[in-house]
Amino acid sequence: MGNRAGSQDLIELGNRIRDRRNEISMSQEKVAEQAGISANTVSRIEGGQSAMSIEIFIKMVQILGVDANELLGVSGQTKEDGQCRKMFCRIRHLKQSEQMVVLQTMEALVDGLRQCR
Repeated sequence: MGNRAGSQDLIELGNRIRDRRNEISMSQEKVAEQAGISANTVSRIEGGQSAMSIEIFIKMVQILGVDANELLGVSGQTKEDGQCRKMFCRIRHLKQSEQMVVLQTMEALVDGLRQCR
């Protein structure tokens, strides 16, 4: 029974990793390259067939731009926190010049909202 619970945890963790990777449109190969592991290992992790070391888990958190608690399925953040984190990750994957456009646009929007209060 303990193995089944552990296996189910690995499957759920793998699903969250896959969902996040797809959300940011990153291939298994790209994740593997950045994590220093094979694409087959990424596939096995996402399928819940393989556990990973804490070092690889930390790399996954960094590569996917996600909070470790989110990958672990621990709810410690509000829905808004998650939305902000996801948006930040999307912005982080843009070119530097595009990031500046987004930042300037956001600053203008925030300033405009404050003036309307």
